[in-house]
Amino acid sequence: MNILSFTGRTPSEALKKAKMEIGDEGMLIETKEIRKKSLGQDGLYEIIIGVEGENLQSSYKKPKKPLSQQRSVKKESEEILLDISNAAQQIAKVSNVTNDPIAEYMSPPKYSQPVSSEPKELKEIRSEINKLTDKVKIIQNMFWDEKAPNTQVQIPSEFAEIYRLAHKSGMNKEHLDELMQITLELMPFKMRENSTTVKRYFQTILRKMVPIRRESTPIVGAKKVMMLVGPTGVGKTTSIAKLAARYSFLMQKKYKVGLVVLDTYRIGAVEQLMQYARMMKLGIETVVDPPEFTSALNSLRYCDYILIDTMGSSPYDKGKIEKIYECLEANTTEYEVEVVLVMPSSIKYEDLKVTYDNFSSLGIDTLMFTKLDETLGFGNIFSLAFDTKKPISYFSVGQEVPEDLVCASSDFLIECLLNGFNRSKV
Repeated sequence: MNILSFTGRTPSEALKKAKMEIGDEGMLIETKEIRKKSLGQDGLYEIIIGVEGENLQSSYKKPKKPLSQQRSVKKESEEILLDISNAAQQIAKVSNVTNDPIAEYMSPPKYSQPVSSEPKELKEIRSEINKLTDKVKIIQNMFWDEKAPNTQVQIPSEFAEIYRLAHKSGMNKEHLDELMQITLELMPFKMRENSTTVKRYFQTILRKMVPIRRESTPIVGAKKVMMLVGPTGVGKTTSIAKLAARYSFLMQKKYKVGLVVLDTYRIGAVEQLMQYARMMKLGIETVVDPPEFTSALNSLRYCDYILIDTMGSSPYDKGKIEKIYECLEANTTEYEVEVVLVMPSSIKYEDLKVTYDNFSSLGIDTLMFTKLDETLGFGNIFSLAFDTKKPISYFSVGQEVPEDLVCASSDFLIECLLNGFNRSKV
């Protein structure tokens, strides 16, 4: 590939010069401001264009390196891969992860791809569409400098698409700026050739920064006790039913599950859970006052899982949250209660953070997000997990019991964040 440089008073002017010299076959690699516009002096921009040798017009004279500096294509490729690996290791160190985030793109495929039988004409059409898409992105990015957001670090045009996607997803601006700064400092320039490469790299970094609690089963002779807490209307009771069905019927072993209800304020919620218990033949206990909490747990000591449904409350209703806290304090059994904060994914990050802060007095262990099928933005979920460092355990993606419950994974969340929710990938 030939690397060519063109300058102009604006990025558009530099691009026009490039098209006049080399036609439409070039690929934009980088745009940078060489000189700022000032009184009596125009600004100066430089664009770097890459052109394959066979696409370079004969009228353009290709500059050649001295013979002593020329290297084989294989040698240059090895050096590029080494640069990528080194940068990935630095990112892993900054992000406190041990795996190389770029290893999955450098490792050989685990299986052989079948030989494509795609007709030649279809391949040519696909190639032309890809070229057209790249040109549209180039034109969009040429105007990025004029409308780039006000951030602590300057966002290059190559990152325009990924910045828009992350910001539109509802991610907190401070978190996004911090991630962009890390990426800009450590990402090799060779990986900035197109928005697809940038997006894949950024997606890998995001995945490494989402804390996840892997699902575990009770060890022999022990049991897991989980209490779901959260605001009204987030789907705690339905989530309890999904978890109960999962542990009772969908795992390798059919575990014994018991239910405890603290939500005696809402008769409908109690009756709903009673109905689920009858359908699945589960033991169920109700608790009115905190001293009854220990008795309820002891009554279900034969179970492998004990799931506790609590009264929903406004994050600002300190009285109801205090009542839940009193139940936890009244527990005199040897069982440790895992507190799961359940929140809807359809509210903005600031509201999620307020909810978390007000329920944090209960000693939150993990996060669970519901209604993923009712929102278009998922950056708020990332920001809360990133900010609080609390792991995510489950996602609820619909009303069906028990199908619409997903064990949390960073791959699933970041895929939703950048590409939207896709039920076929659940």
